[in-house]
Order: sequence, then structure tokens, then C-alpha cells
Amino acid sequence: MAKKVVPEGERRRRKPAKAGGVVLSERLYIETALRMLQEHGRDGLTVRRLGAAIGADPSSLYRYFRGTDDLLLAVGDELAGRALRGWAATGDWRADLRELGLRIHSAYLAHPQAAILTASRVSGRSHEIAADEAVLGVLRGAGLPDAEAVRVYHAFIDQALAFAALDAAALALPHSARAADEAVWQATYARLPAATHPHIAATAPRLVARMNTSAYPTALEMLLDSAEAARQSSGGSGPRERPGANNEEGTVRAARADPSTGRRTDPQEPRP
Repeated sequence: MAKKVVPEGERRRRKPAKAGGVVLSERLYIETALRMLQEHGRDGLTVRRLGAAIGADPSSLYRYFRGTDDLLLAVGDELAGRALRGWAATGDWRADLRELGLRIHSAYLAHPQAAILTASRVSGRSHEIAADEAVLGVLRGAGLPDAEAVRVYHAFIDQALAFAALDAAALALPHSARAADEAVWQATYARLPAATHPHIAATAPRLVARMNTSAYPTALEMLLDSAEAARQSSGGSGPRERPGANNEEGTVRAARADPSTGRRTDPQEPRP
């Protein structure tokens, strides 16, 4: 993804201001936008509704953002910041990259509606840049040549955001629609006869057990395996993963379920 850095000097003035007793700020608008998206979806994010929710004149938004699209970019950057909060590189490149991927995926799933709207966007804001720097630092520290580091970075970040958008879309469905989708594996696939669908019939119990959970942890391990192969072929000398470190089987999988019940949440990802 191309990254356009937005210099701070080119952004609108965002000093705190008061409106009707409310102290306005860029952060207040971001937090309110996250709440409005969670409660009302994309249609809830209008200048008028934001103003009403905050208790300020709708035009106050333009003191901090160019419009609702600019606000959405800031929301995406906030999710990236939440993913990074508390993370620090350990020097164990594979464990570090795994942790980053799971944190990104978890941070976006905590706000499904926002994830759907922001996972494909590029903001050039500070948290997004910090995440890119962290991933590239891990890969270069592992001994990957720059061309290979960028190749793996590209696949890593797009994979994390793509799965975040996919899983968020499932979480954003009405409960009845999501439950109906999840029931199909047991009600339809598990009952297909071996005479007509031998491969599905042979694997049906495993399909039922897995298909309503996110495939992201498995896909992430595959990507890490590929990165390790590239590291070895390039003669990388970075530290290898410690024996006994988490792998896909030991990682709690992200469930496509109600966020309040079955969704996986990274234990270090702070609650909004």
C-alpha cells in the first residue's frame, strides 16, 4: 500500500475549544465517531449526528477535520494505535510479527463497523506509520534483505487488514443473519451424502468445527512459514523463534461470533 505522509503543518488547527460547556478536541470526535459507527453503522456518521451526539454545532467538526471522510481516516489510525499500545519488540522476530498481526486483527474486530470502512484506507497518520515502521523493523531485524522485507510486509499488512474486514463484516451482520449463516455448516454441509459429495462428507465434522471461526491465525502462520523460508534462503542471521513459542495450534483462534461472547480478544488489547 502506498503511504502518503500528511505533515502536521498541513492539517487543520485542532486546539481544544468549548461549545455548550463541552471541551471539543480531535480525540472527542474520534471516540464519538467510533461509538456512532458501533450503534448506527455508516449512516450514523453524519456531521449533524456527530454535532448532536457531542452537543456542539455541526460545523465544529471542520475545526479538526476536512469532513467525515477525514474523520474516518483518523478512526482507522486510532485502531492502529490501539493495536500497538503496549507492544514492544522482543528480538524474537516470528513471535513479534505474530503478536503484531493478532493485535491488528483484534483491534479492528473490536469495532466491526469502523473496520469495514477503514481497513482498506491509507491515512499517512502517526499510528499507521508507527505500525509500518514496527513491521519493517522486525523483518529487517530478522535479516531479510530490503526487497524481501517489503514483499513480506506487503503480504503481512494486507493479510491482517483483509481478514479484519472479512471477519468484521460477519460480526456486523444482524444476529439472526449471522446465526443463520453459521448454521448452514451443520444443517447443510454436514448432511451432504458421500455418494455425491465424497470430499465434503469425509471432512464434514472438521468443517463444522472450523468454518465459523476466523482463518486468520492459520493464514498468519502460513505467512510466517513463508517468511522463514525467505529468511533462510537469503542467508538471514536474525534470531529464530524460541523453542516452545506460540504457534497456530497454541494461539486462541478469532471466532466470527458476537463480540460480547465468542469473539477472540487479544488479552493485551485495551478496551475502548
